[in-house]
Amino acid sequence: MAKKEVKKNYAIQIKNKRAEFDYLLLDQYTAGIVLTGTEIKSIRQGKASLVDTFCYIRNGEMWVKNMYIAQYKEGSYNNHVERRDRKLLLNKKEIRKLLNGEKTPGFSIVPTLLFVNENGLAKLDIYLCRGKREYDKRQTLKAKDDRREIDRAFKKSY
Repeated sequence: MAKKEVKKNYAIQIKNKRAEFDYLLLDQYTAGIVLTGTEIKSIRQGKASLVDTFCYIRNGEMWVKNMYIAQYKEGSYNNHVERRDRKLLLNKKEIRKLLNGEKTPGFSIVPTLLFVNENGLAKLDIYLCRGKREYDKRQTLKAKDDRREIDRAFKKSY
């Protein structure tokens, strides 16, 4: 079901750390973003945030809502609106799969990583995911603490 995550070594990586804690990530897709004017310059400076961001499908097109991209300092009157809906570029087949998954109760589409690839294009990793319950979150925290303790004990032995 879920693909193995490949580490991406790009200079600009803006992560949504909360998504992995709140959701069980199932299917990954990488989408391009339609940006205007000074938005790409702000992203290249690392002035963006994915907090409280989500994706939705309208008229057969994928959109990301509430993504924050700070205004570019030297943008003058050409600056963009910080929080606007931005169109994502996906194939119709991928949009159809996401639409079928999103119709299922408890599932949503959440962006997890914003990066600029080697060609200089802004890309967004999105996941079809299911919300975790409270006990799932506690198990995640416990497993994280256990891994941290094992790593500490292993480092002390050297």
